[in-house]
Amino acid sequence: MTLYPMTAQGAEMLREELKHLKSVKRPQIVKSIAEAREHGDLKENAEYHAAREQQSFCEGRIQDIEGKLSNIQIIDVTKMTNNGKVIFGTTVTIINLETDEETTYKIVGQDEADIKNNLISVGSPIARGLIGKSLDDVVNIQTPKGTIEFEIIAVEYI
Repeated sequence: MTLYPMTAQGAEMLREELKHLKSVKRPQIVKSIAEAREHGDLKENAEYHAAREQQSFCEGRIQDIEGKLSNIQIIDVTKMTNNGKVIFGTTVTIINLETDEETTYKIVGQDEADIKNNLISVGSPIARGLIGKSLDDVVNIQTPKGTIEFEIIAVEYI
């Protein structure tokens, strides 16, 4: 059995998505299928086939979320003492020593990752390079652009 690390916020987001799929999306799809059936011949009914495809996707996503929720390991760093060490769930500010560009990332589970919001997966190259390091450490991280040297300037357990 594989445990999926996840922040408390990420687990809540998955629960909300599951609730939406079961209480809103699923009934809409059932209604669409019923309406499409009323149009007659199902072999050449594009609406019916599209609704069935939606249903298949929705049910697959429901099963996926339920499976993950049954195997999650919620890690809430807000309840831990901040010792300056980078761990799963921490918010880390790093500075690129070449360009002096400062970036803040939160290290989260795979399902929570959203680079647009600076949420990076624990399995990403940057997160793997930061995990286990401490405040003020200089780390070399292999990125698609090559090896880049970063300094950890802040570690927050928020």
